[in-house]
Amino acid sequence: MSVTKYDEGRLMQVLVAPIVSEKATMAAEKSNAVLFKVLRDASKPEIKAAVELMFKVEVAGVSVLNQKGKAKRFGKTMGRRDHVRKAYVTLKPGQELNFGGEGV
Repeated sequence: MSVTKYDEGRLMQVLVAPIVSEKATMAAEKSNAVLFKVLRDASKPEIKAAVELMFKVEVAGVSVLNQKGKAKRFGKTMGRRDHVRKAYVTLKPGQELNFGGEGV
């Protein structure tokens, strides 16, 4: 397998935010997976490289899904929330992420 070199500046922007929800917590407990909100044009290998670079962990796999933004009303006008791309990042056994204030 060839290791592709990504631009480090780009990798720092790929992960937008961790998703903390009931579903995300269940995924973490069940399959050692962490959820991230990622850039809409981020690829699976890019997401994997970004997580490994930023959190110094080994990634087993990445699943992504595109979530359409909901249509919402703002007074009389209809608006729409942004589309979101979510990444389920599965970590190798024995690896874990902690978002506690490291490097913040």
